[in-house]
Amino acid sequence: MTVNRIVDGLERCDATGSEAAAMARLGFLEWVFAHPGDVTPKVVGAALRDPSVQNPTSAAARAFVEVLREARDVPMAPMVRRGRQARVLH
Repeated sequence: MTVNRIVDGLERCDATGSEAAAMARLGFLEWVFAHPGDVTPKVVGAALRDPSVQNPTSAAARAFVEVLREARDVPMAPMVRRGRQARVLH
């Protein structure tokens, strides 16, 4: 599912407050799992440049854009190789 379609659906949603935030998180998860390939901060940044996210009007769509911004700004944990497996450092 594209960011455009998710925002379009959230714009038709009249939820507010915590319900709008929950809808936004669900939309974000739907976008992440439907996206082909890895979702990196660079991919999220590109999604934030989509015209559909520039001026959201509903509370759910605004919350979705905020979730995208938070995902873009999360530092990625470095991968460390030991032997044949890679693991994330905590």
